[in-house]
Amino acid sequence: MASQTGKRPEDSEEEGEGSAFIGSATVRAPGACGELAQGVIEGIHFLVTCPVDFYSRVKVDLYSDGPGVEAPEDCDKAAAAVRRTLSSLKNAKVRAKITINNPIPRSKGMASSTADLAAAIAATGLALGEELSPYQIAQIALSIEPTDGIMIPGVALFDHRAGTIRESLGPPPPMEIVALDLGGTVDTVQFNMVDRFQRWQSVDEQTAEALRLLRLGIANEDPALVGQGASISADASQTVLAKPRLAEVREFAESVGAVGVNVGHSGTIMGVLLDARERRGKSTYHKAKEAFPDAAAVYHFRLLGGGVQRVDA
Repeated sequence: MASQTGKRPEDSEEEGEGSAFIGSATVRAPGACGELAQGVIEGIHFLVTCPVDFYSRVKVDLYSDGPGVEAPEDCDKAAAAVRRTLSSLKNAKVRAKITINNPIPRSKGMASSTADLAAAIAATGLALGEELSPYQIAQIALSIEPTDGIMIPGVALFDHRAGTIRESLGPPPPMEIVALDLGGTVDTVQFNMVDRFQRWQSVDEQTAEALRLLRLGIANEDPALVGQGASISADASQTVLAKPRLAEVREFAESVGAVGVNVGHSGTIMGVLLDARERRGKSTYHKAKEAFPDAAAVYHFRLLGGGVQRVDA
């Protein structure tokens, strides 16, 4: 994103009497198909991001007659994120109006809430002419709730609770994901309030091997290694939050020549991972719809590098 003022010549200077327009920006942030891995490393909770081409788009308009934040219903977290961003940029007396367009389902492990937060924080900064770094965005988001690392470029190793680990592992290999929502929801905030440290620690050998394969796969642009690592982590996570139909999804993945599977470790979504160079995404999507007729939803995604993007400039 280019750092620039959010003000545009065609915008009216006044919204109402005594209300000067300050600036506006629209930013999109990707959701996720669960994670490529999650667990505990050296006593710290972490995840490896799995950003996909499914976006939340947030517009923030700023006016001088504040303070105050106007947000859509059920978007209290995004409103809180805008308030904290304004405060951190020493503009707490500004009034903000937030518009959110987010088709990503909530409580599935698809980073819907994080996408809202990241886009809202970045848009607020840009509307004031400030480009916030991925790590600034992450820290503000983490002050609201446990957060996915989708704001970090590439595939990221990220401490989703405190942000003490923040590392981009590199650009994603060419991969597609056919994602399966087989029902159910998980409240991420409630999930993270329960101490599952011992459960994660009990599978730390599998977690370490999964992370080793993911690092190698990303460094070598090798979807097969990424698929192996993600599959190991998916199996290990059964100890923490069981997916009753994971074995069924794995069988399907093998039948279509996928490189592996991944899951929402604190959600319900499951992904069938494909080497995009083999161009099996569309056919696998249709096969998945036939194989899982009771699925609440089936998606066809592309694995992306993370990061927010201004879309109104």
